[in-house]
Amino acid sequence: MIRTLLLSLIVVFALTNVYGQNVPQTLAERTNYESTSSYNDVLNFIDQIKKSSKLVAVENIGQTIEGRDIPLLIVANPLPKSPTDLINDKRVVVYIQANIHPGEVEGKEASLMYIRDLLKDKNSEILKNAVLLVCPNLNADGNERYSTKNRTNQNGPKSVGVRYNAQMLDLNRDGMKVESPEMRGVIANVINRWDPDVIMDCHTTNGAYHVEPVTFTWMMNPNGDRALINYMRDKMMPKVSSVLLEKYKTENCFYGEFVDMGDYSKGWISYAAEPRYFTNYMGIRNRLSILNENYVYADFKSRVLGCYHLIHSLMDYSSANSAEIKSIVKDADAKTIAKGLNPSVADSFAITYEGRPTPNKVTIQTYEADKVVADNEWERYKKSDRRLDVTVDYIADYFATKNVKSPFAYILAIHDPAIINLLKLHGISVERLDKTISLEVDKFVIEELKATPRLNQGHYNETVKGRFVKETKEFGAGTCIIRTSQRLGNLISYLLEPQTDDGLLFWNYFDKYLVPQWSRTYNPYPVYRVIDRTEIRSTVEK
Repeated sequence: MIRTLLLSLIVVFALTNVYGQNVPQTLAERTNYESTSSYNDVLNFIDQIKKSSKLVAVENIGQTIEGRDIPLLIVANPLPKSPTDLINDKRVVVYIQANIHPGEVEGKEASLMYIRDLLKDKNSEILKNAVLLVCPNLNADGNERYSTKNRTNQNGPKSVGVRYNAQMLDLNRDGMKVESPEMRGVIANVINRWDPDVIMDCHTTNGAYHVEPVTFTWMMNPNGDRALINYMRDKMMPKVSSVLLEKYKTENCFYGEFVDMGDYSKGWISYAAEPRYFTNYMGIRNRLSILNENYVYADFKSRVLGCYHLIHSLMDYSSANSAEIKSIVKDADAKTIAKGLNPSVADSFAITYEGRPTPNKVTIQTYEADKVVADNEWERYKKSDRRLDVTVDYIADYFATKNVKSPFAYILAIHDPAIINLLKLHGISVERLDKTISLEVDKFVIEELKATPRLNQGHYNETVKGRFVKETKEFGAGTCIIRTSQRLGNLISYLLEPQTDDGLLFWNYFDKYLVPQWSRTYNPYPVYRVIDRTEIRSTVEK
């Protein structure tokens, strides 16, 4: 206890040296964790931080639907004037994103607290080895819709915002279709502009009961680089977990929920592998990506401090292993480009997949659950007071159950500015044929097209069945070609393959082209695949 008090006094003294007598505090800290910061509270805190240190810059990455600026903090020593300063820089770039769901607010408070405390020592090894990017309040419009009636199952604070933005869109389902100004800002002005090596997206759980106040996991879509996934699974995430427990005294476990609340032995599963989720989106872009989920039933202070210490643990690891991280990310990009230049004869892109147990089991500090049968005989479970530790399979390794060949290039046989602009927004290079050319291509013949009966994010999502057939087809000068020999080659295939679970067909971008007006048949899918490496003259579209 005396040691803790001394450490607290040392921190206060250091902060006073940096900030004078007016050490900035988040609203959560000022109210003893009864309230969370408003939009103006966040802006005021950022303003205090920026005025106090030359190691902080602030950029606006965009505006919300309701016109609120979305600030991004850049923290480093030396501070880069622009991303071009980092081209040959050895520092790892880490991006922390918070408040994508403004009912889940721990990251908003914790990220600001972390920056403030990091700046107390301008000679910090972390500042020397890392460039830190923080967007503390991504969904600012949702944040301002705070009410005591939101997330009433949550153990504090008194009032929080809503999950969706002002378009009623869930920003953590917008990674691929990018219909919100918030996600357009993240992709254009954080990911494409600063190219972070490591990202963490902060959330709060909605699921299983357990003791640990902090949970987290990693990107898991199988179309990401397998070496990066394995690195997270086997090295980086276990080390962050152990540092979080041993150095920062914070209980934690990998994120998930029980497969069966009536039988824990069936395993602990992290179930959302689609790239519409930001963490998995970054994974198929070949970056190290972490999903942080703080435990909803822990008190708000424990959740904020747990997230704060997780950021510490992540930055400790990233700083200490900056060279290794930058090397494996660079290797993943190089492998993706090489695969596009020399497509394998083997099927290599997953269009369906399943979760399997990781090599190591996980231990969850949980409670026995009691079955409750409601009036309609729907079974559910409630937490008992009987503590139970279980060691079970962690179902978080996703592997293909059906593959298709990764092509050399895709030919877009229609001129659709919305599709072209979306590809370019993602950072994908789009080219146009210099002259008319005949090519042997794979054409996808649609046999069944089915829309979901229920709207999802404003869409009746399409699923398609069909087959590829070979044909020789003429394409005119100016036709768009998208080569896969780009570092975003995996993302390109995910968007343009007709049968993926998160591509442009799934999100209705091609609907108008698929069915003739007066026929019960289908038009060919208007994206053709050039399978083998072919000499094609084209010019990059600006």
